[in-house]
Amino acid sequence: MKRFENVIDRRNTRSIKWGNMEAVFGIKDASDVLPMWVADMDFAAPEPVINAMKECLDHGVFGYSYICEECKDAVRNWLAERHGWNVENNWMLFHQGVVPAIASVIETFTSKNDAILITTPVYPPFFQIPERMQRTIVECEMTETDNTYSINFVEFEKALQKNVKLFILCNPHNPGGIVWKEEELRQILELCAKYNVLILSDEIHADLVFPGNKHISLGAIAGKESDRIITCVAPTKTFNLAGVQASIMIATNTEVREKLEQNSMAHGQMSLSPFAAAALKAAYNEGGPWLENLLEVISSNMDYCISEIMKSVPGVKIEKPGGTYLLWIDYRGTGLTEVEVMDKLLNKGKLALEPGTKYGESGRGFLRMNVATSRSVVEDGVKRFIHALTD
Repeated sequence: MKRFENVIDRRNTRSIKWGNMEAVFGIKDASDVLPMWVADMDFAAPEPVINAMKECLDHGVFGYSYICEECKDAVRNWLAERHGWNVENNWMLFHQGVVPAIASVIETFTSKNDAILITTPVYPPFFQIPERMQRTIVECEMTETDNTYSINFVEFEKALQKNVKLFILCNPHNPGGIVWKEEELRQILELCAKYNVLILSDEIHADLVFPGNKHISLGAIAGKESDRIITCVAPTKTFNLAGVQASIMIATNTEVREKLEQNSMAHGQMSLSPFAAAALKAAYNEGGPWLENLLEVISSNMDYCISEIMKSVPGVKIEKPGGTYLLWIDYRGTGLTEVEVMDKLLNKGKLALEPGTKYGESGRGFLRMNVATSRSVVEDGVKRFIHALTD
């Protein structure tokens, strides 16, 4: 566990999280601001992954590369062993990240002004990408009870009736950390089938689930409806490899895969880099023990944050999520506006968190905190949070 105790200096490494806060938060000098916002970890990747990439580097030739069958085997075995989902190698298409994959799916299967359904609050690219492609966003605001969310399926069905072509599911949910239950997923499948809606299931957080919760891949329970699902998975969130840029789109429907491949060729998209392929294979083949330790660290960090903040800051509520390494902090009880909270955090506490409205208007009154960092940094962040909102 010592590997997760080290504080790695990420400043001056072109890190968005640590080096781009002035631009993101509109502050003149962020040198004394602690970033706990964007969703990447401060931990080094698993040693087998680093070694695999070093082996590529040492080879010294970085020509065009392709995805070998061993890479696909690694993905297939991981999904079967971790999530009980048996996929086939030929169902897989590789992309430079889940967000680019989402953009490819939207561009391939919808047209200008087509309606795309999302359940808010939700990860910003779910509405930003469609809007930039001139699609129509249909929002189904989730029901929030005691800081946890559920889908109002009466409203969900009404939304589907608005000529929706595509539903984008976040499973597990970002920012709420919800690990959807099988009965909820089956309702989604049933209603999307009823209205002949394609489903894009973003499952990038699938591996980051805590005991007492179980991630269920939508494709694993879809049965005869599997052909209407495109699932996106990746090693990047699990093993802190976002900058390596690698993801997998899984589609059982041959025609769907062919259309996605045509879209890729139309944009001149290449296969994964040799570094990304090596990292992916090593992560899925050898990263299991590292992940188990990571989950213990994140769970402990969450428990600490929740306990210390809730006993020290009146009006703040936090529910431990079922998955992800993100806390969704409810500050509505403080009576502060979002502008006031962000000002206090950034200028008084010197702490950078994400404002809830970044995830849609229904996120107003919330903050998102990333706790995937060493305990000493977490403790510092909690002290800053408490100082900002109480002293």
